[in-house]
Amino acid sequence: MRQFGVIVLFLSLSVCALWADDTKQPAYQIADNSFFDPTRKVEKEKSYEFGVEYRIEVGYAQHKQHVRNLSYPGLYLHGIRLGASFTFNLPIHFGLQTGLYYTLLYGQNEQHWRSMDAPSVQAEYINHRVLEHNLTIPVRAYYTIPLWKKLNLFFYTGPQLHIGLAQNDYMDKHLSTKTEAWLQTIGVETEPYDRYADELIRANIQWGLGGGLEWDRYRLQSGYDFGLNNLVKNKQLPKQHMSEWGWFVSFCYKF
Repeated sequence: MRQFGVIVLFLSLSVCALWADDTKQPAYQIADNSFFDPTRKVEKEKSYEFGVEYRIEVGYAQHKQHVRNLSYPGLYLHGIRLGASFTFNLPIHFGLQTGLYYTLLYGQNEQHWRSMDAPSVQAEYINHRVLEHNLTIPVRAYYTIPLWKKLNLFFYTGPQLHIGLAQNDYMDKHLSTKTEAWLQTIGVETEPYDRYADELIRANIQWGLGGGLEWDRYRLQSGYDFGLNNLVKNKQLPKQHMSEWGWFVSFCYKF
């Protein structure tokens, strides 16, 4: 009987020893049977990567011609904006972007003149229908703020060169013969023509501000561009001045 008790005690001690050995395994265990090493340095997630990003863009654009006299009446132009850009990624969420955009714009307004063939209270006018084609080359500095997963907020600023290809003015005249003759003597066009041919400078230097949201490869952005230089080439009146400003909203896709 004493021998049987010794055997039971021996078996009980063996089971307890095996159980204690199993509980000595590390508390941090990964599914692939490897163990967490507290001394290992975890590589921090990079907040940027050097490289180049390529995008295509399509959107809506609206321009306004600001004037200081009646020889070029203020005009709103509406149209489409198409283009492509590439962005150089820089440290700390910065980037530098340039590209090439084409914009097609249309607008119309009425330019009123005092009649030369009737009492001065009667007004005559020219209905201007303007079709503008231009190219834009921007240089923008971008800053991106990560929000959540692949959702980012970004802002940009920088100059751009706005190159006028054509600004065709298709006129509908509502003028008496004497009024039209008088306008021609002071150098005002009364027949359809391209304003860039003799009257306006093609190079429009602008400064832009904007921003938007980015999700994965997609961007929705908007911005405003301020015209900095006088576009009038041959002044017909003292202090004749016109500048072209604009804003846009567009959708971008990154390859």
